[in-house]
Amino acid sequence: MRVIGLMSGTSYDAVEAAAADLELQGEALVMRPLGHLSAPYPDELRDLIASSLPPSAATLRDVARLDTGVGQAFADVAGRAVRELCGGGADLVVSHGQTMYHWVEDGAVRGTLQLGQPAWIAEATGLPVVSDLRSRDVAAGGQGAPLVAMTDALALAALPGVPAALNLGGIANVTVVAPGAAPLAFDTGPANALMDAAVRHFTNGAAEYDEDGRRAGAGRVDPALLRVLLDDPYYGRPAPKSTGKERFHLPYLLEALAAAPVAEPDDVLATLAGLTAVTVADACRAHGVTRLVVSGGGAHNPVLMGMLAEELPGVALGSSDALGLPSDAKEALAFALLGFLTVNGLPGAIPSGTGARRASLLGSITPGREPLRLPEPAGEPPRMLRITGGH
Repeated sequence: MRVIGLMSGTSYDAVEAAAADLELQGEALVMRPLGHLSAPYPDELRDLIASSLPPSAATLRDVARLDTGVGQAFADVAGRAVRELCGGGADLVVSHGQTMYHWVEDGAVRGTLQLGQPAWIAEATGLPVVSDLRSRDVAAGGQGAPLVAMTDALALAALPGVPAALNLGGIANVTVVAPGAAPLAFDTGPANALMDAAVRHFTNGAAEYDEDGRRAGAGRVDPALLRVLLDDPYYGRPAPKSTGKERFHLPYLLEALAAAPVAEPDDVLATLAGLTAVTVADACRAHGVTRLVVSGGGAHNPVLMGMLAEELPGVALGSSDALGLPSDAKEALAFALLGFLTVNGLPGAIPSGTGARRASLLGSITPGREPLRLPEPAGEPPRMLRITGGH
């Protein structure tokens, strides 16, 4: 089955698409990546997303505009993916949508909202669309995140020691696969979320992020600010747990700076990179991780990666590319995999990773132009991911 995965993360800078041929072969799920592409959001839509995210307030008119605008942006990218990655033919599109709010109270997730109306994708491509993948896990008592854990667990299954996968997006999440234990997955805390917010603040919007970590590299970690940031109770909560930009945003950072002022913006950025490195490393040490497979935008920040290496001197650090999962496309491929499992009648959530009562079939299906025809339900779920050929 040829599947296209669509993703826009908590950095909300672009829509990512990745395509793959997926097939169940015994206990293996075989993936042949077909390539990936990225398209930035139109400026007006990106501004609307930014102005609607917490702690800002949004009207229902804003919500409707976002649902349509994000859906149309995803539809445009899906159409390109069909033409450019799949030679004009695909079987299924899987859309994560744009997370606008992750409702967490006392460590429990009460609801989650991803916008991007799938009807626009189905209309533009003529293909069935699996969307809204997080809500079913939340309804089953789970965190609805991190859903990339299924792909991580399958990809790491054959590796020795205690391997873990780390994704450095707006939020950092880790999946630990220890021998003889159920996979454990959780958000460790902010990755790019606070760093990007700081750059936008200090440059008055002239820059969106710290390119190649240059500003963080020119600064020094401020111990007082780091102590204030590390005092957040989130880090002490047991897994599974999840968080997002509804918690780690600019006002949160400004409050910390009021408690521990730092004169130089570059020192603030160095401290925020240090925060990510320390909280990720603490999580890895707590679970005896011996190898860390890294993906996401933060993997391109050499300062952050250097800090991680310093914090974890005995842990092998490398990119997910070495496993055949392109770092910049891993999340989009992970959602393609989840949609594939859904249409084959297989659960996509790992209860030990999300805290759900049971492993659920994820998402809702929007038919394409043709009557909806699903494959015969598969038997046992796969135990490993085998990646072949591809781009």
